[in-house]
Amino acid sequence: MLDTLRAEAAAMDELTASCPVPTPQVVAIGEPGEGYPLPWSVQTWLPGETATPEGLAGSPQFAGDLTGLVLALRGADTRGRRFDSGGRGGLLADHDFWVERCFAESEGLVDVAGARALWRSVRDLPAPSTLTMNHRDLIPANLLVEGERLLGVLDGGGFAPADPALDLVAGWHLLDAAARDVFRSGVGGDDAEWRRGAGWALEQAMGLVWYYRESNPAASALGLSTVRRLLEAPEL
Repeated sequence: MLDTLRAEAAAMDELTASCPVPTPQVVAIGEPGEGYPLPWSVQTWLPGETATPEGLAGSPQFAGDLTGLVLALRGADTRGRRFDSGGRGGLLADHDFWVERCFAESEGLVDVAGARALWRSVRDLPAPSTLTMNHRDLIPANLLVEGERLLGVLDGGGFAPADPALDLVAGWHLLDAAARDVFRSGVGGDDAEWRRGAGWALEQAMGLVWYYRESNPAASALGLSTVRRLLEAPEL
């Protein structure tokens, strides 16, 4: 576990080097002791308010900031590294088992038939020709805002190469249709990339809906709002 903390600290340093807004910095990593049984780390604190699914959903300024964030992270050097085969960011079809479980657990919570149809339409899209660096978890809880501007990015320990479409989940989690158009236009990419991003957002959101329904209602509500945006999007 100590090695994991060190690897996350190194990833956070890489993120900081390319991120256009502040990110936490690791100032200490320690071993178990003095009655605490696990390795630990201390990170710097950042000001700002946690973003929410609806708070800046219609803001073109915020959409522009998200665009700048994604493009800046994509510009970081992968240093020849490949996808690490863990979690989201490889092939959508590799997540069939999990998504099917989510569909089974979500009957009565979301439009499962619509979600199944969307998954079928995106799961076999061509893989990206190249990988880029991705934050890999651009959910509202990991973004700090002030007014209508992005102020900071949290939880950067997963910064690594992945499908360039992965960080596009931010648009589905945080933006309504008009602001999402600003985001999509600014980020660029072809239709297949945009649709893969929708697939990654669906894979994540479906899990949030049922898994956190009792233990973390805010996370479950995020999943519900994201699934709604995906199913209402005319381009999908």
